[in-house]
Amino acid sequence: MSKYKDKESGTVVALNAKWISWAHTVVAYTAFLSALSVGIYLHYHKIVQNEFYGYPDEWFPSVSATIGDRYPERSFFMVFIAITSGPRFALVALWYLLTAKPGKVLPKFIAGVGIFRTLTCGGWTYVTSTDDHDWHDIFMISYLVATIPWTIGCIALSPPNPKAIKYRRRLAMAFFGTIPAMIYFFIQHKIHRVAGAYTTYAFFEWSLILFDVAFDAVTALDFETFEIVVKDVKGLSKGVNVSSKPTAIIEKEKKKATVGIFDVNFSWSEVFDTAAEVYHGFVFWSTLTGLGVVIWYFPLWHMGISGYEAFVMSTISPLLLGIKPFRSLVIQNLRVCHFLSLAGLLAWQVKDPAYRLFTVGFGVAMSCLAWAATLYSESVHEVRLESKILAWMVGLIMSSTAKFAWQTNNPIWPIMHDANGGYNRTGLALAILAMLRFTRKAPLNTGTATNGRQDSSSLLAALGVGGVFFGLHSLLSDTSTMILWVWEGYPVRGPLSAPHGWLTVVAMTAGLLAGVRQPRLAGSWSVYGVGCLGATILTLYPNWFGYMGALTIAFYLTAIAPPLLTLASKQSPATTFGLGFFIYNLMVLFHVWVVAYAFVPGGPLVREHTDWIMITMMLLIGAGVFNLISVNSRRHESRGRPSRSQHRKYHTLALGLINLFFVGAAVRRFPTNDYKPYHEDSRLITAGIWTIHFSLDNDMYSSEHRMRDLIKELEIDVVGLLESDLQRIIMGNRDTTQFLAEDLGMYVDYGPGPNKHTWGAALLSKFPIVNSTHHLLPSPVGELAPAIHATLDAYGELVDVFVFHSGQEEDPEDRRLQSEYLAKLMGSTPRPSILLSYLVTKPLEGNYNTYVSGTSGMHDVDPRDWDRWCEYILYKRLQRVGYARVSRSTITDTELQIAKFVVPKSVDEKAQIAALESDPESRDRKVSEQEIPEGWRFPALFRGEGVRGHRYHVFNEPWYYKP
Repeated sequence: MSKYKDKESGTVVALNAKWISWAHTVVAYTAFLSALSVGIYLHYHKIVQNEFYGYPDEWFPSVSATIGDRYPERSFFMVFIAITSGPRFALVALWYLLTAKPGKVLPKFIAGVGIFRTLTCGGWTYVTSTDDHDWHDIFMISYLVATIPWTIGCIALSPPNPKAIKYRRRLAMAFFGTIPAMIYFFIQHKIHRVAGAYTTYAFFEWSLILFDVAFDAVTALDFETFEIVVKDVKGLSKGVNVSSKPTAIIEKEKKKATVGIFDVNFSWSEVFDTAAEVYHGFVFWSTLTGLGVVIWYFPLWHMGISGYEAFVMSTISPLLLGIKPFRSLVIQNLRVCHFLSLAGLLAWQVKDPAYRLFTVGFGVAMSCLAWAATLYSESVHEVRLESKILAWMVGLIMSSTAKFAWQTNNPIWPIMHDANGGYNRTGLALAILAMLRFTRKAPLNTGTATNGRQDSSSLLAALGVGGVFFGLHSLLSDTSTMILWVWEGYPVRGPLSAPHGWLTVVAMTAGLLAGVRQPRLAGSWSVYGVGCLGATILTLYPNWFGYMGALTIAFYLTAIAPPLLTLASKQSPATTFGLGFFIYNLMVLFHVWVVAYAFVPGGPLVREHTDWIMITMMLLIGAGVFNLISVNSRRHESRGRPSRSQHRKYHTLALGLINLFFVGAAVRRFPTNDYKPYHEDSRLITAGIWTIHFSLDNDMYSSEHRMRDLIKELEIDVVGLLESDLQRIIMGNRDTTQFLAEDLGMYVDYGPGPNKHTWGAALLSKFPIVNSTHHLLPSPVGELAPAIHATLDAYGELVDVFVFHSGQEEDPEDRRLQSEYLAKLMGSTPRPSILLSYLVTKPLEGNYNTYVSGTSGMHDVDPRDWDRWCEYILYKRLQRVGYARVSRSTITDTELQIAKFVVPKSVDEKAQIAALESDPESRDRKVSEQEIPEGWRFPALFRGEGVRGHRYHVFNEPWYYKP
């Protein structure tokens, strides 16, 4: 290991650097394995126990349970991890010295990542989840995310040592291949509560540790050429190939292993260019997706067509580029046009809803005009055109990722502000900087000349642009949209918005890269057929199989977009983009008509025909593909790859960073499923019904945060939300239930998906949802009436909850049929039940007597409350102890009704409640608040004037009951 040197050399002792790697490996393994051994010996049954199962269902501990809070195993782990830090820092430093080359930035970046990983490892080691759960998670997520560039970077920088490269590649594949299986079994444990799943998860988790440490242990093979002090005895750090395999072959293998991502002549200028282009693309999609929401506000309050819907045509501004002098003016002043497009980001400051819509509409018009002119002007230069198109598409993926991180709201939308999670000021400042960088290069085509021969059809190109833009916007602008298409209720049989939304982003990323690298293949009829198959499966099938179709269409839409947009950019922008956006607008209206058929002219003709929408979308794209294939067949010359610059790799790196951000957000949002009701000791269920008006308040701002505050302060355990389906272009492709469920700590059933053509019904519950089914009640004339029938595990008793939205007042036959259907559905269960509903009837009259009848077995929460028309709460086989009505403030147009129920436990309690079923006088006996236990009472916060415009109203205080 060491040897003496002569005095002349100045070296007294030398240590081969490989022993640093060995020391790191041995001590790191000792830290984990010593804790495991001590834990099994002293606390075996405790460390295999989890929140659901213990021994013998679970028989092997997870890493976190082993190295957690128990003494002395935690101490063993901490001591050896502390010892590991010395060799760890030395290993990172030696790796940098080995790989550093003049002018190369990547070795410095990887060294920084290595130091960051070491520090975050110390973070999650010494800050346990018991000490500070949030910081423990932050350190752990940061460590895992940093492992990705560390692994790929080490492979890319590997010296020409075939043995080391082989081991690194295999260990990296093993490490990343373990993660999906680990996540799968964690979901089986956490969500499906499968006995033994956590033990299997634990084996994968331990494998991850073994592979992680082993990957760094491979440095021992490279460090053999180093001696510490430090002398390079073989010249390996200078790139000399000491193996028998040619350097060119080894470099090719490294590029293949890292997908060539790090084979970049690094340039800060290109980094800033890429960041600016992508962010400017993000701003375009943010503005476009925000337009629909502010338009929707007006027909929502007018209960029909308002006239403001005309602003949907803001996107057809590229039609003006058909005027040659105007086209030249726009192209010569692109910076001004792009600057004016940022008006949409200022709209959140405009308080009047109409003026805010005007501002957003102007921003969208200028944005579409500027982007169409930009693509047309860049079309004479293949590299610059491809770079702009890539930025446009990466901007969409960034927009979808931002919406996921903000639980389906975009933080720079005009309906956002500081109070509800908006980052409008930051977004605007970044947008101005990005716009200035984006427009710094002069246009190549001033607009006075054509782009050469016109060997394609502008009309077919426009059809393709309209179809692909509609597909991108309607299906891919939010990662949860298609997941909710295939959602069928509990038990979970398909993907969840968090974390499986990342699979949608992966499909989009893969499709975009494929479309750029293989445009002819992406534009072929065979791949088009695959896309049609994916659209068909998504439309017709639920659960995981339906989601496979969703991933297929996500891949296809992002793959076909670059070749279609490239061809469209080389034709008249007035036709390809002006007419293309007009066709896109027609599809947007078609998209709304299928559900709003009762309120729009000609609506019944397309009622419930999402299948027609999908067919039309694919036919439009097919027209573009036909045009693309026709052009390709006439171009026989061999075209060199346009990206001799590095822009593809910079955009690929941008996609990688966006995906890493998404993964971090997904880990942060992973459901804990450990929710508890507010008054567990009292066996109390506080249930509410609220029509939330599509989560837009009276001032046209997103209302989720205000809803969250009221639900939390009223201590509601189970709440039905109506008018909750926001997964359409015109509503922003949002999902209010994600934010509410995660922030309030509740299970959620979204209800019938957006492809079921309803206005939505959702259920949030502090109690586990054992089973749920979705129903579409008879609606021969009017709008569809959605219902959820869910079975909850409330204190060990099964309780059924129904959430229901009846049809309109104008359709009495629909409402009669719906009342009969729901009465039979409620009567079919012998279990205790609660109905949270919107019935459109007067108390004690008409259909009320069908809902409250011997068929249903249900009782009104209080038949003496005569001032009701829409919202009702019914129940059976529960002890109702309280009822209140709370004013809406400016959140929505409907109050929040809540009732409190006690779940019977003993046989005697159940018998007493059964006796009250036929004794309405005793059942409805009102008492004062002082006569009931404190745990049964409603919060005093809302008495009198209440808070924030919320108070007990109608009868000005809660009513209480005691037989």
